[in-house]
Amino acid sequence: MGNGIRDWPRLNRQCFENTKPGGWVEFIDLDLTWTSPDGSLTEEHASKRFNNEFIKASRDTNIESCPGLYLEGWMKDAGFQGVQAEKFVWPVGTWPKEKHLKEVGAWNYLQIMEGLEAFTYALFTRHLGYSKAEVEVICANIRKEMKDPKMHAMFYLHVAYGQKPESPATS
Repeated sequence: MGNGIRDWPRLNRQCFENTKPGGWVEFIDLDLTWTSPDGSLTEEHASKRFNNEFIKASRDTNIESCPGLYLEGWMKDAGFQGVQAEKFVWPVGTWPKEKHLKEVGAWNYLQIMEGLEAFTYALFTRHLGYSKAEVEVICANIRKEMKDPKMHAMFYLHVAYGQKPESPATS
């Protein structure tokens, strides 16, 4: 949902207001900051430069592209109790040794490679002033880097859930 929601605290308040007492709410979203566990993704890579620019441009347009980092706090601020948060590795590609992460990475790689232009064009051409041709070059460079089996790119998926109190809090 990341780039589709402009006011996450408001969304959390609305969820709280519209949940029955004792009901539960769960949010799942990403921290889109690309990293690597072994340093194979560096600031010199086109993928990392793109990622940094994407996050900055999103924030410049009042969109939080890394909401996963803040889900727990937003839920607590809205009034949910017993809020729990978890963070999971979200690999890009089949580089992980563990079978489940290898499969997650394969699907994540596919969705990034298939959707790269779709989530890049509007932000990079309208907000950052890139031409369509420049975006195509950026996307081609990212695809080339991500195809390298030595590239161990990843980001994190965050899950946060909490319960609306059975009765209103007393002062």
